[in-house]
Amino acid sequence: MDKRNIQAGASSFYIEDNGKKVAEISYSPQGNGVISIDHTYISPGLRGQGIADELVRKVIGYAREENLKIIPACSYAGHYFDKNLDDRVLLHN
Repeated sequence: MDKRNIQAGASSFYIEDNGKKVAEISYSPQGNGVISIDHTYISPGLRGQGIADELVRKVIGYAREENLKIIPACSYAGHYFDKNLDDRVLLHN
């Protein structure tokens, strides 16, 4: 399994191992150029390796490309934005 092979899904980014999602971040459109990061999951064996941060950065990259603002509804996404002040420009007010 390549832990850095992040794939794009329908309103999500994820990592698979033998056809099973072992890490995933999901988002949903909220209208008016806004998306909400709804959920982040990292399987226990992959935690502590920075994968969740990478998944949040994938959503941030997507938001930049599509000129979207972000609502960090999931607690991990909120924590990420608390630590990474430069990315806060993408937060929806």
